[in-house]
Amino acid sequence: MALTDDQTMRRILRREIAGTIGLLTDEHDFRAMRRYRSFTFDDHKIYLEQVEALLRTRASQGSHTTIALFDPQEYADYCAEAGLDPDVQSSRTRFTAELATTGPTVPYDGRPLSDIVPTLVDEAVRQATWEYAATLLARLGSCVTCGEDIGRAAFTRASDLLVRILDTARPGGRHLVCSVSATPETLVAVLHADEDAQGAARLDEAEALEFTTVLALGLATRSPGGLVMRTSARGSSDRIYGWRLRGDGLEPLTAGEVFDAYCTDIESGDLISPESGVDYCVPPDLGGDAAPPGHQH
Repeated sequence: MALTDDQTMRRILRREIAGTIGLLTDEHDFRAMRRYRSFTFDDHKIYLEQVEALLRTRASQGSHTTIALFDPQEYADYCAEAGLDPDVQSSRTRFTAELATTGPTVPYDGRPLSDIVPTLVDEAVRQATWEYAATLLARLGSCVTCGEDIGRAAFTRASDLLVRILDTARPGGRHLVCSVSATPETLVAVLHADEDAQGAARLDEAEALEFTTVLALGLATRSPGGLVMRTSARGSSDRIYGWRLRGDGLEPLTAGEVFDAYCTDIESGDLISPESGVDYCVPPDLGGDAAPPGHQH
């Protein structure tokens, strides 16, 4: 009887443990892991099917599982730094546990794995974009003239501009995209904002931090870039408007410039039919005097 009770309690305890699985999302990463003899899978399609079956089983038992993006190169670097044998299952488990706190993850919510993987990859891109932009901001250092931290000043400026953009937008859903030309490629950040019952903007903190950091980098380095807002409200047309980055601030785009940007194919330059039920507009006045000036040196 005591044994049965112990087994029952252990089953109950297993349901209390949140687990993380490191997922190899593409064939290239899967092949990279096959060089380890302890990694016994030999077919990526079957591997994904088995992972999905495991996720469904854990969900049916009431267990919560987080899916992390498993990168073979990061794993090899991690093992080298920690002095671990990469060809041991316990090393992969330890690395996956680290991913749960530091890497891009998404919770398993019952959707097919084919639907979850793009979300996980997008989360990885978001995190990498933020880390890269934050690193570049930090490297700007302090102004040799006044000693002010250039990156911090730009972040404060970007935060204030974002607040002004949200405050001047009409009620409803807001979708913002900020792009900044950088080396080796353009950085893009996306921010979604809805309204709560009191009419205040409801933001995802991670999205807001990434968006503000990318905008701050553009302002601090005076790089070419732009910011576009799309607002949606029930019973009316969507509105699209935007700004280009100019110096340490934003310069409004004309309605024609916004129309051209949305109705021109980026690769071919051909015209694209405009969306129905969409108004291409001039942005509202952000109140330039309300925003503190950026770093002037």
